[in-house]
Amino acid sequence: MTFSVPLTVRSYELDALGHVNQAVYHQYAEHARSEFLLAAGLRPDKMLAARVGTVVLETTIKYRRELRGGDRITVSCGMAWGTGKTFRIQQEIVRADGTLSAEIAVIGGLLDLDARRLLDDPAGRLRGLATEPGLLGG
Repeated sequence: MTFSVPLTVRSYELDALGHVNQAVYHQYAEHARSEFLLAAGLRPDKMLAARVGTVVLETTIKYRRELRGGDRITVSCGMAWGTGKTFRIQQEIVRADGTLSAEIAVIGGLLDLDARRLLDDPAGRLRGLATEPGLLGG
């Protein structure tokens, strides 16, 4: 993975069984993706000015080990580019002791905000807008 964000599980994110609610895993993953784009220099105002935006088309989570209150975790992101209009983001949530808690696979695209259609060559377009294109992977 090329980028990661540290987090600590908060008590209000727990369900009645005392482990992290399944919807919170999505929030952790979304937070890491947002930080990833910011680190690459793809700020929301810059994307809006270019009239493009990233969109999530599909998310799959494999839950491996539970998370509990106070757990220190890292959420990582790595891009996988193809040749079409979509791209993949692979993410992992790992506890501080190295235990893999979840694997998240995201299929995304780059949306033309005026035409409301996915754009070709999202890798090239995002790299062209990024101030740190190397973070976006090969």
